[in-house]
Amino acid sequence: MDEKDETHGNEEEYEDAVLDARRARWTATGTGALLALVGLAASTLRLTGSAPALVPGAYAFGAAVCGLASVLGARGRTRRALWLLIVGVMVMALGDQFD
Repeated sequence: MDEKDETHGNEEEYEDAVLDARRARWTATGTGALLALVGLAASTLRLTGSAPALVPGAYAFGAAVCGLASVLGARGRTRRALWLLIVGVMVMALGDQFD
């Protein structure tokens, strides 16, 4: 009976790990897509305004990086996706400083 309890406990841990991995993929994918859309919207708004050309370019580049992070997150590369999300947002924030 002890062996069954240990086996059952391992199955639950495995199922929890699978659920955590799935949740991480969905989070990375959704966050990357959302930030990419926001970056493209900001780039479009800044392009129509009187901002220097570097500002919309930075927003567009940051959006592209976040879009790549979304793709990587969907493929299970969540750690790399997280770092790319950070870099993408930092590029957008840096571009905003030039305004």
